[in-house]
Amino acid sequence: MMKSIKKLVFTVGALGCLTFAQAQKIAHLSYDSLISLMPETKTATEAAQNFLKGLEQELVAMQTEMDNKYKDYLEKEPTMSDMIKKNKQEDLQQLQTRIQEFQRQAEMEYKRKQAELTAPIMEKAKKGIEAVAKENGYKYVLDTSPQTTAVLYSEMGDDILTLVKKKLDSMPLAVIPGVGGPGTGGIKPLPPAKSGAPAAPAKGGK
Repeated sequence: MMKSIKKLVFTVGALGCLTFAQAQKIAHLSYDSLISLMPETKTATEAAQNFLKGLEQELVAMQTEMDNKYKDYLEKEPTMSDMIKKNKQEDLQQLQTRIQEFQRQAEMEYKRKQAELTAPIMEKAKKGIEAVAKENGYKYVLDTSPQTTAVLYSEMGDDILTLVKKKLDSMPLAVIPGVGGPGTGGIKPLPPAKSGAPAAPAKGGK
């Protein structure tokens, strides 16, 4: 009798887990792999490389100008007047500053261009994931790319932000290392003086 009851409980539990799994159908994929397999990625990569090549060519031209001017300065320095020497030095310094600023701006511009080129690819991938998830009844699609834990798709459900915030309000405040509690101005209070230790002198005392 007991064995029959245990078997029945196990069967009901297994059916419950199966029902829950079916109700919460989950899928996964490597988002990085998906993006790399899309033909548009190759086109975007080539466009980004061509853009970078143009920036590098401009930088090489600026560096060549710098090298030529510095070489000319070294050759003529012995015969230069102080005024001309100072003018040449300032010219070289300004050119060096321009090169450094161009390098900084070029890096930012390249990243902006990459984002611009990949945006439509990522948008298409997102739409594809959503379409497949809906067609196959998946409630969630998880990203299994290395060092990534992200939900790529999920059905709309209950927003429990308010409930969680209410729960947090009922819990003790988290202790922040090195910071005092509320009402202390963020200053960690000093530990109580040890028994028998002399009290600190009052201000103005001798």
